[in-house]
Amino acid sequence: MKSIYFLGECMVELKSIDDTTMRQSFAGDVYNSAVYLKRCFPSLNSGILTAVGDDALSKRMVEQFEQEQINVDFAFVHSTKAPGVYYIQTDENGERSFTYWRNDSAARQIMTFLDDDVIDKLAEADMVFVSGISLAILDNTELNKLWGVLETLRGNGVNIVFDPNYRARLWHSQQEAKSAFDRAFALANTTLPGVEDLAVLYGLKRADKVIQFCREAGCQEIVVKDGPSSVVTSVNGQMEVHPVKPVDHVVDTTSAGDAFNGAYLGARLSGFDVKKAVACAAKAAGTVIQYPGAIAPAEAFNHAMVDFVSA
Repeated sequence: MKSIYFLGECMVELKSIDDTTMRQSFAGDVYNSAVYLKRCFPSLNSGILTAVGDDALSKRMVEQFEQEQINVDFAFVHSTKAPGVYYIQTDENGERSFTYWRNDSAARQIMTFLDDDVIDKLAEADMVFVSGISLAILDNTELNKLWGVLETLRGNGVNIVFDPNYRARLWHSQQEAKSAFDRAFALANTTLPGVEDLAVLYGLKRADKVIQFCREAGCQEIVVKDGPSSVVTSVNGQMEVHPVKPVDHVVDTTSAGDAFNGAYLGARLSGFDVKKAVACAAKAAGTVIQYPGAIAPAEAFNHAMVDFVSA
């Protein structure tokens, strides 16, 4: 069975229903991607590499992982920490804003659990995914440990996947983020940047410039999300533009990129060529933004993806 592990943080999501009531669920960029990959490609092993607490919410979170058939072999339990929390607000155009309580979350301690035995097991995976958020939640000491782990995994043939997913509020400065991203790009075999992320940090405002930058960093498979209407890829030096039909009815854009990542990587692990993988990923992203929250209803999502899942 092909396998991928997503390293990072799942959080408690709160969203207003009315002035006095909120709905609670679980979400986070890597978790969202793991869910959508598994829904699209049930035969793949989609796992999360994270730390949770020993509290009731953490236990419910792990139960949710299992309900979504996410592998929890590397969902470690921290005895004194708890999960992070965020509150989401969405405007009339589906654009979202967040308030976070995550500075002391269990997931920030993930590196303390990655001993030699765990690393040896991860080295048997096909892919390990990290995002800019995965990097941002680690302090400098833990981040240096991560670089060593990723170097080891890449040396053992694991495809390291990096999505910049830049969130300014999680970094002390743009230079700090850029330094970490430089290292991540250099370690990645596959990268899935958005033009918007690299425009802020590197001044790269066109997809072809992003492709050139990622090639020079050493990435072999580059998938650039260039707004709602196109995706540009470069695989083994071959660049191709993939038009994407924008969605008319946008409710919540919260996890569009996460769904794209999960579906694309699952498609590639399943043997899809790049063109078909992009089409699958675009369909997944276009589906989830028609529903509120990070995780779309399973029945509706699976129905929308049936042509790709059964392919």
